[in-house]
Amino acid sequence: MKTPQLTPLAASLPAAVPFVGPEAQERQRNQRFTARLGANESAFGPSPKAIAAMQKAASEAWMYGDPESYDLRHALAQHHNVAPDNVMVGEGIDTLLGLLVRLYVTTGDNVVTSAGAYPTFNYHVAGFGGTLHTVPYKGDHEDPDALIAKARETNAKLIYIANPDNPMGTWHNAGVMSKIIAQIPDSCLLILDEAYIDLAPENTAPAIDVNNPNVIRMRTFSKAHGMAGARVGYSIGHTETINAFNKVRNHFGMCRISQAGALAALQDKDWLPHIRSEVTKSRNHITKIAHENGLTTIPSATNFVAVDCGRDGDFARAVLAALINQGIFVRMPFVAPQDRCIRVSCGTPDQMDALAKALPIALKSVAR
Repeated sequence: MKTPQLTPLAASLPAAVPFVGPEAQERQRNQRFTARLGANESAFGPSPKAIAAMQKAASEAWMYGDPESYDLRHALAQHHNVAPDNVMVGEGIDTLLGLLVRLYVTTGDNVVTSAGAYPTFNYHVAGFGGTLHTVPYKGDHEDPDALIAKARETNAKLIYIANPDNPMGTWHNAGVMSKIIAQIPDSCLLILDEAYIDLAPENTAPAIDVNNPNVIRMRTFSKAHGMAGARVGYSIGHTETINAFNKVRNHFGMCRISQAGALAALQDKDWLPHIRSEVTKSRNHITKIAHENGLTTIPSATNFVAVDCGRDGDFARAVLAALINQGIFVRMPFVAPQDRCIRVSCGTPDQMDALAKALPIALKSVAR
């Protein structure tokens, strides 16, 4: 029987995902990881109030979630001092990025990002036929001036930048980010991914201006709020940009349980300070472990630390593989020279102790 053919664009794409999950690696190894330190999840978990709200909502899971995420959207609007029409809730930042690319990019449209930045965004651009242009990092930071220059050169429709950055954990202050916002070319939308902003120093995020139609901000409950598995992200932007999501989004995509958990997490004012404290301790612990093994680290404003292995990408990949063989799940940047590092997520004291035990063994096994 003859089957329908994929579109030429779909047929040209590899059947691949940006990340191989730890579960897939555990199946391949036929063994669970001792320490799950590769996906930048929060090992410290969600707010107890969020857990209680999700447990209660589980009994109501026979109902679809509110397609407008009304309660959560209004609470987020109040939290950020914007109107509800300036907020869109979605199934994580990844889904919102895909919807944005679908809305603005078609075959041949130009998009600008940093070489080695968050690959899921690139995946969406390829999936809708866009042409991706990259600029290198500068001193392990994304380079705002280069991104703007490349956008002008290519007449790009979208610019993507994360602040703080993944995979390096570095960040720019609000003044630098305000400068890039002021320089956005006409007919271009800046996507400012702030997934880690709750863990960053004060004066990292520029003021939110929903009257600027050329900027959209991305936030999430996956990192500091510890709800990566619930898949709750949101965008803040101009009303026209936000309303455009309604043209293409999955209106019943948000789980009722996730909506309830995110609302309770937002209302728990004591949990984030606790998490910031735990993350700071863990970042310091990772740095201490690295230094004890003759390695250096990149200062981080996130819930992970990039550990500089001191050589090239091949050496770092060997260290990573040796850690995985010992049950320590970590990841690393994909592009040189940042791929000289491995990226270690913050974790509990027990997880840090497991890392401290495994790292010297890994380094010894790959020494040459």
